[in-house]
Amino acid sequence: MPRRSPFSIVLSPAERSTLEATRRRYTAPYRDVVRARIVLLAADGVENKEIGQRLDLPVQIVTKWRKRFFEERLPGLAERSRTGRPPAFPPSPGRRGQGDRL
Repeated sequence: MPRRSPFSIVLSPAERSTLEATRRRYTAPYRDVVRARIVLLAADGVENKEIGQRLDLPVQIVTKWRKRFFEERLPGLAERSRTGRPPAFPPSPGRRGQGDRL
């Protein structure tokens, strides 16, 4: 018997409208379109495994975005800053790469 997600999604009309608009916008970043489609399918009662099969995504990804939307609503779908070392490009003056020769 398939396991049902504990994160049941019920959308307000405004949320559904926003997600539908994102899903249809061909200039939107692909990640935003996929996240909108995940939430819309979840709101329609589709299980995570089926959503993953339809969108060709791992179930873990579907679960992550379903849970994040459940907890944070629309702001939860936004891209977050990532941790780690800040980029060091272009190299600072005075540093020489392996290809620099005198």
